[in-house]
Amino acid sequence: MNPYITAVQPLENYELLLTFANGEQRIFDAKPYLDKGVFKRLRERGTFLGARVVAGSIEWPGEIDLSYDTLYLESQPVSAMQAA
Repeated sequence: MNPYITAVQPLENYELLLTFANGEQRIFDAKPYLDKGVFKRLRERGTFLGARVVAGSIEWPGEIDLSYDTLYLESQPVSAMQAA
């Protein structure tokens, strides 16, 4: 089981900086989702910037969400240089 998300920060270029319960920070690239179903609504920058943590996962306005498993497995670790 992957760790829950404790914090999210939307970044430029439709990426999310995620902090997980194990202290790990990872970057999730949402661009591949922007052409699929309800995720098309995230192209609206204001909607994308509305990302928040709900029950260990990420949710956007309009009940658009992604599971913590997907976010963990499809994100990349933040290098020490990126975190500074």
